[in-house]
Amino acid sequence: MVRHAKSSWKHDVIDHQRPLKGRGKNDAQLVSEYLKDRITMPQKIITSDAVRALTTANYFRDAFGIENEHFVVDHSLYDFSGHHVIDIIKSLDNSLDIVMIVGHNHAFTSIANMLGNRYIDNVPTSGFVHLEFDENKWSDIATGVTKNTVFPRDLK
Repeated sequence: MVRHAKSSWKHDVIDHQRPLKGRGKNDAQLVSEYLKDRITMPQKIITSDAVRALTTANYFRDAFGIENEHFVVDHSLYDFSGHHVIDIIKSLDNSLDIVMIVGHNHAFTSIANMLGNRYIDNVPTSGFVHLEFDENKWSDIATGVTKNTVFPRDLK
């Protein structure tokens, strides 16, 4: 899971259309470039269609070289409670083993704590949380293991 990068509030646009600010672009690039050689490439990236999440997801798509057919934009990830995020995770195709989801807080911090085994106070912007599950079906996942976190502050 990747929380979208830091967005800008200085534009007169609706929440869904807020772009990244300079720091957000730098942090998304920093984390994505760091991870590309340290984790297994996702088979699919699924992202919220909010501008800030989609732009963040594009940094990861570029870093990993993910092809367009494995890059999915899904409006239901524009979710702050986590209900839709859980639905997406539990409905993933069972042929997929490694999926990256890009979205929003408070949903991502809640889900990381609900599905992982390590408490995270807050997943920061551009924060990455790697959860692993010992299940054959996505619909069966419950509690997994928090394998790794990478936050921009860890890399500066």
